[in-house]
Parts: sequence; structure tokens; C-alpha cells
Amino acid sequence: MPNAEAIIRAIEAEQMKGNLPEIHVGDTIKVGVLIQEGGKERVQPYEGVVIAKRNSGINATITVRRVFQGVGVERVFLLHSPRVESIKIIQRGRVRRAKLYYLRDRVGKATRIKQRFDRPVDTNKVEGVKALSKAKTKAKAKRQAQLAAKAES
Repeated sequence: MPNAEAIIRAIEAEQMKGNLPEIHVGDTIKVGVLIQEGGKERVQPYEGVVIAKRNSGINATITVRRVFQGVGVERVFLLHSPRVESIKIIQRGRVRRAKLYYLRDRVGKATRIKQRFDRPVDTNKVEGVKALSKAKTKAKAKRQAQLAAKAES
């Protein structure tokens, strides 16, 4: 008979999502949460700063904090939950702590986090920027060739 732990791991592997971005503490993210109203379901975005990460595997959670109408609101999201439809990274943050609980005591501009540029926000955007810069380089080379041809004649 197979080991019970192996069976549990196999079931957990089926439930885990494979398309999650790499989330770090300090990042500003937008979480699409499935909300049920009456008989209908809709996706409600929740945007805020990741102030904590806990656990790993199927039990991985993130705590997201945002200020709404002057009141700090924190929500804990189970990353592999079927209620979490999407997670999009808006901005990478540069922090020196694993938990940002100190943001609870701060108000206004004191809660700002410096932006981090060494990690890409979205791989699609990075590829798009590279393609755009290649196109600009080609256009510039073409203009220079035209100018050189004009100068010769």
C-alpha cells in the first residue's frame, strides 16, 4: 500500500496553481478575488502591498495591506485557493525586512516603499520593451543609411 504522505502530496500537487508570478514582500500587487453575489460570480480586484508571506506549497499565504478611506485594511490570501483568480504585480518594492508589520504604525507618505528595478515586473512587458528598442534601433539605422545616401548624391 502506498505511503499516506505520498498520497497527500499527489493530491496537493493537483490542486496547486502553476501560473503564479514570483511574489516578494514589499511588492505592490493586484489580486483578482472571486466574489459571489446572489447567483452570480464576479472578479473583484484588491490592490495593496505584500507585507508578509507564510508557509510553502499548497498552504502558501500572503498578507496584502492597503489603505481604504483612511483605514488600513489587511487581507490574507491563500495563493492556491480557487477564490484567487489572478495575481498581477504592479510594482516591485525594495525592502530589508521579511515582514513589514511596521507599516501599520505609519501614515501617509511614511508608508512609501522604494521601487526595485533589478527584478522584472512582468515578463511580457520586458519582452515588449526589448522588441520596441530593437525596432527603434532598426529605424535609426535606416534613417542614417538614408542620410548617408543623400550626402553621397
